[in-house]
Amino acid sequence: MTTRDLLLNTLLEVRRRSEALIQPLEPEDLGLQGMADASPPKWHLAHTNWFFETFLLQPHLRGHQPCDPRWSFQFNSYYDTVGARHPRPQRGLLSRPAIQDVLAWRESVDLGLATLLNDPAAELVELAELGLQHEQQHQELLLMDLLDGFSRQPLEPCYSADADLVIEPLSNGWLTCEAALVEIGHHGPGFHFDNETPRHRVWLDRFQLQNDLVSNRHYQAFISDGGYKRPELWMSEGWSLCQQNGWEAPCYWRGDDNEFTLAGLRPLDPEAPVRHLSWFEADAFARWSGARLPSEAEWEHALVMHGPALCHAHGALWQWTASPYRPYPGFNPPAGAIGEYNGKFMSSQFVLRGSCWLTPPGHGRDTYRNFFSPASRWMASGIRLAR
Repeated sequence: MTTRDLLLNTLLEVRRRSEALIQPLEPEDLGLQGMADASPPKWHLAHTNWFFETFLLQPHLRGHQPCDPRWSFQFNSYYDTVGARHPRPQRGLLSRPAIQDVLAWRESVDLGLATLLNDPAAELVELAELGLQHEQQHQELLLMDLLDGFSRQPLEPCYSADADLVIEPLSNGWLTCEAALVEIGHHGPGFHFDNETPRHRVWLDRFQLQNDLVSNRHYQAFISDGGYKRPELWMSEGWSLCQQNGWEAPCYWRGDDNEFTLAGLRPLDPEAPVRHLSWFEADAFARWSGARLPSEAEWEHALVMHGPALCHAHGALWQWTASPYRPYPGFNPPAGAIGEYNGKFMSSQFVLRGSCWLTPPGHGRDTYRNFFSPASRWMASGIRLAR
């Protein structure tokens, strides 16, 4: 199989997976938007299609018939260079185009991609790979957004009985890394996002990283000790949000005994990792524990040094770090609209490392820099302590 065939086959497999994600849903679920930071499932399918339409087919496929320009307005996410867009908090109002029209559009774009990638230039291969990875990001977001929307409903709907995190019992220990000048960031072949480079040197003092994630049992002890009622444990902004929003426990806990999940309401497993926490909650818990959150450089270096001894680095929960989301030294975004992908968000956010159980196969990397606002708590986020 040629490199071109492999790319196209992988791309089409990823796109079929996106469509398979909506199979358990009812038609009414497809427009569900539980909050301004989330998007409906139908919008995710349309937006990922818009990406290929806008950045590959329209500029590069001769004879391509563009989609209705009003669709571009509706399904542009944040690319100001491309043009105006529908307000994000109102995506749930978009009842049209209907889902069958979105799926037909996706089929048409698939045919265009097959033609375009028959003998692609290197630039188009890179764009197609970026589009593939972008679609995988939205597969994870679709499910996290859906969990938020379902959690707000009295009927507590179940997406799928087998959609929840399944994990072996957590261990309890610490891994030591001696002081060193280390290198972090992507290197070598293989895809990476622009924010993972340039690879650069960072001095790290001696530190220890918890070998596994924090459990529900450990977090319950924080709550029982008044963790949500003690301002001395919190950053000022986090304490204000805690008071304003009435935070008393992780996002989807229902009392002390249950947790809402994609598999519906489930008993809270005390030995499972605590999840769906804001950075402010993770930081307050770390302070209560007499520890701290790791920097992203510590997290990456510890994984290099200890490998699988750093349990659940991938495939369980994204892990908050103490690192603000900022460009690496020497970072330069690509020219044009694609340069808006990551670079313009490098303020007022914190980095999460690893991957989670909703991350599509093959999408995670040790150098991957996920990022969210410190107040965000609907994502599949967890805690790993450092000291």
